[in-house]
Amino acid sequence: MRVLLMGMYFTDQEKLANSSSLLPPLMKPAKNKSGGRGGAAPLPPGKTGWPVVGESLEFLSTGWKGHPEKFIFDRISKYSSHVFKTHLLGEKAAVFCGASGNKFLFSNENKLVQAWWPSSVDKVFPSSSQSSSKEEAIKMRKMLPNFLKPEALQRYVGIMDHIAQRHFADGWENKENVVVFPLTKNYTFWLACRLFVSVEDPNHVNKFAEPFNLLAAGLISIPVDLPGTPFNRAIKASNFIRKELVSIIKQRKIDLAEGKASPTQDILSHMLLTSDENGKFMTELDIADKILGLLIGGHDTASSACAFIVKYLAELPEIYQGVYNEQMEIANSKKPGELLNWDDIQKMKYSWNVACEVLRLAPPLQGAFREALTDFMFNGFSIPKGWKIYWSANSTHINPECFPDPKKFDPSRFEGSGPAPYTFVPFGGGPRMCPGKEYARLEILVFMHHLVKRFRWEKMIPDEKIVVNPMPVPAKGLPVRLYPHKA
Repeated sequence: MRVLLMGMYFTDQEKLANSSSLLPPLMKPAKNKSGGRGGAAPLPPGKTGWPVVGESLEFLSTGWKGHPEKFIFDRISKYSSHVFKTHLLGEKAAVFCGASGNKFLFSNENKLVQAWWPSSVDKVFPSSSQSSSKEEAIKMRKMLPNFLKPEALQRYVGIMDHIAQRHFADGWENKENVVVFPLTKNYTFWLACRLFVSVEDPNHVNKFAEPFNLLAAGLISIPVDLPGTPFNRAIKASNFIRKELVSIIKQRKIDLAEGKASPTQDILSHMLLTSDENGKFMTELDIADKILGLLIGGHDTASSACAFIVKYLAELPEIYQGVYNEQMEIANSKKPGELLNWDDIQKMKYSWNVACEVLRLAPPLQGAFREALTDFMFNGFSIPKGWKIYWSANSTHINPECFPDPKKFDPSRFEGSGPAPYTFVPFGGGPRMCPGKEYARLEILVFMHHLVKRFRWEKMIPDEKIVVNPMPVPAKGLPVRLYPHKA
């Protein structure tokens, strides 16, 4: 469950359609429980499991064992249905599977369904304005386009290149062995700190890093707020980070007033200088709340993607060679000291196909929840208002009907027009598709460029287990032995 993306996965609320006659038959709100014409439609097949707990433990444990798709595919097979009912995280839920389920949910955002997160998110991310995390993130989503449009992204490439060079110099070079996953987290977090709040000093970045790890771990734990529990540590970590952010915000106000900071240098400056439709400016705590969510959403998933790129390139030398050839052609075209630019990124077509295949096989976003805004029908089954709905990336990503020989690593799947619509969904889809998709593409490709330009490598644990909790992560952090290229 991707509560970690709260700052990146929201959109404006739309009004619920007033007339069901505007909806195709599949999408019409269901008749009342008394049945209306022809009696009540049945609920989807399935069972709700144990009282209170439901099927949550099995849902989570298949991920801990490294096979999150098992929960989904076992039930598709058992019930011969691409929608089934269950009980997850204390809520009655329906799981929608396959491209048709994705299309239905993504097409009916804020009409029949809306985003849903457990109440624990609000406890870890308490808004200073007393509104919910969903409302706050909707406001945040309105601000993001200024920083994620092409002209803004073009400015980021050189900054990302600069940070990547420092990252590899500090963490990789002159080392025989490294543990990859902590390094990729450091890289993407450093970038987020630099681009969102202009914090670049490694010591300052590291001051934030451990509290953010505690925060991430607590969000996916049982929400018991007792001393020593992961959830309690997450709340304390969020409070610490918020205080640190407020001090940065106070200093930025002074720097802006004295002309020492630019109004357009990052998201923080924009937030300080932009009022809402009523002319009201955000408070320091409001801004700290939003930056906190952005820093999590802005780096968490990309760090997983970068780590799995290292894993697959170690396992597939012919794929590595293709990426190496493409990246060295770009590297050899650069003058000494010249940074990567937007045009260079556009030349990395094969590298991005490889990254997409990694995202297909190890999607950081395993799926997400929605909530039914009204009773409606799907595939002949009734979905009651208030039920939670879960969609799973794996229900298409490793489905042979969507991707032939789905466990095979094949970047050519993304050549030409690419996969069929609604089958490749690592960034979600519809109105709530991750607005940071292009940002993630840049940081992943810059990482790949510097990685293969410097090294070949081999895994030190050939059969290292993958744990999904809730993102896929190598159980031991992916230790590798580095073999630097000879100059």
